[in-house]
Amino acid sequence: MTAATLAYGVYGSRPRPAMGRAAALSALVHLALVGVLFLGVRFQNSPPATVTVELWDQPPPPPRVEEKPPAPPPKPAPEPEPEPQVKKPDIALKEKPKPKPKPKPEPKRDLAFEKQLREQAMLEQKRLDDARREREMRELIARQQAAARDKALRTWTDKIRDKIRGNIILPQDIPGNPEAIFDVTLLPSGEVLTVRKGKSSGHAGYDDAVERAIMKSSPLPLPDDRTLFQRRLELKFRPQDR
Repeated sequence: MTAATLAYGVYGSRPRPAMGRAAALSALVHLALVGVLFLGVRFQNSPPATVTVELWDQPPPPPRVEEKPPAPPPKPAPEPEPEPQVKKPDIALKEKPKPKPKPKPEPKRDLAFEKQLREQAMLEQKRLDDARREREMRELIARQQAAARDKALRTWTDKIRDKIRGNIILPQDIPGNPEAIFDVTLLPSGEVLTVRKGKSSGHAGYDDAVERAIMKSSPLPLPDDRTLFQRRLELKFRPQDR
């Protein structure tokens, strides 16, 4: 088949002159598309380029903050101006003399009333003096009675000790002059009811001798004044007492 046959058609149809241009244009478009796809695939497969930057200069210093100067102190308030002094005139005005106060009239004295007050004061002072003397007299009598009672009691107890001392049989070799104290309970008749040793002399033999002498001396002497009788007596004994 020749080119003329292709141009006019195999079956003798009318020739189509644009078919050749269209085929050529289509071929160019396909070639361009293949080229774009090829370049795009190659670009994606290539690794990205690395950029290295070296810094040779030091970073700039931080900005300097300027300090504000301190605020100036407040100014002191101005002092108030002193008030002008008014000078007094040299010539002083003479003051008028003040009138003298009139003397007050003396109140009338009630002589009778004053005499009554003096008499009442004297009576009150006399009453106080009498009460003081009476109190002192009672105290004196009480002291005298107490002294007489003490003397009578000493006389009575001395009689009792003398009787008991005459019945004490002293043991041998008593060192010093020790004291023994006994509490004695009496009956109104003078008989000894109980004997209790209140303080030991430190010598058992002497204590026993005194206790036996007390029991042996019963009944003990009674006081001349029966009002001085005491049911309980505290009797003290020493070996060298006479």
